[in-house]
Amino acid sequence: MATQVSNLTAVLKKKGELVLEDTPIPQPGPNEVQLRMHAVGICGSDVHYWIDGRIGDMFVVKEPMILGHESSGIVSAVGEGVTKLSVGDRVAIEPGVPCRICEFCKTGRYNLCADVVFCATPPGNGSLRRYYCHAADFCYKLPDHVSLEEGALLEPLSVGTHACRRAGVTLGSCVLVCGAGPIGLMSMLAARALGASKIAIIDIAQNRLDMAKQLGVDYPLLVNTKDSLEMAKKVHTAMGCEPNITIECSGAEQSVQTGVYATKPGGVLTVIGHGPKMVSVPIVEATARELDIRGCFRYANDYQLALEMIATGKVDAKPLITHHFPLEKTLDAFETSRTGAGGAIKVMIHCDQ
Repeated sequence: MATQVSNLTAVLKKKGELVLEDTPIPQPGPNEVQLRMHAVGICGSDVHYWIDGRIGDMFVVKEPMILGHESSGIVSAVGEGVTKLSVGDRVAIEPGVPCRICEFCKTGRYNLCADVVFCATPPGNGSLRRYYCHAADFCYKLPDHVSLEEGALLEPLSVGTHACRRAGVTLGSCVLVCGAGPIGLMSMLAARALGASKIAIIDIAQNRLDMAKQLGVDYPLLVNTKDSLEMAKKVHTAMGCEPNITIECSGAEQSVQTGVYATKPGGVLTVIGHGPKMVSVPIVEATARELDIRGCFRYANDYQLALEMIATGKVDAKPLITHHFPLEKTLDAFETSRTGAGGAIKVMIHCDQ
């Protein structure tokens, strides 16, 4: 078992009140592993819970909650029944553990399980602490050449991978990504790995488009108009075609509208971004052009594929990590992520520092 007596933990006490405090070191139950946490990335949802205390009406912070779900660590103890992991193994952590017995779980869509326990999603606690326990079968052993920081990046990469699979990205696809934040950039990387031949990405922030260009996007386009149809035409001109797949990652109403106007008739618009509860969509345009509009929530059976993308070199996500902080500087890390100071894209907290 772990010998360190301190388990420094990032606890969201309530809206706007994030503190560091010691919590008991958890011991693994049956089929669980105890993890000495290494890297935890800050997600936009973490910031939303901190600033707003909620994400929409579905996820509301009603009691103190430990943050963090983009995580990796080293196995420090194993519970009864664990046979495929051992102390010392380096793992990436898929943060949502479903019931395994409902209709959605049995048909492979466990991300839709009503009883899923997801890290740092009310009422579930997260992994931003020194020690944490998790279901062993939702921990993925990392090859020696894959870093623990890359292991933490598997979470947002799995979101992008799931979006691409929902949209049907395959060899030769022409893809538009709306929004060049971490999820948009991961979606772009996943689309390329799955065979997309042309990829455009749009955003209102030039520094994020610069990162997209560094990562190999074909057409980084600055959104400099509030006219969604005009922006769609700019996409068509730049790409020399209408994208048959659009992946919307911002949730902004204008961006969703651009996705509808830009997508080729008969194509697919997949929506990841969580924006306003209600948005205005040119539905007649979508209907008359037979667009398939598909929702996308987290991921299911995507972690292993995301790991293979990293392990085989198909995806290099390391440049997305722009800032590093020790656990003791968690408040500074969150403020950097919130403001985007210093061109922040993905802020990584190191729990063993």
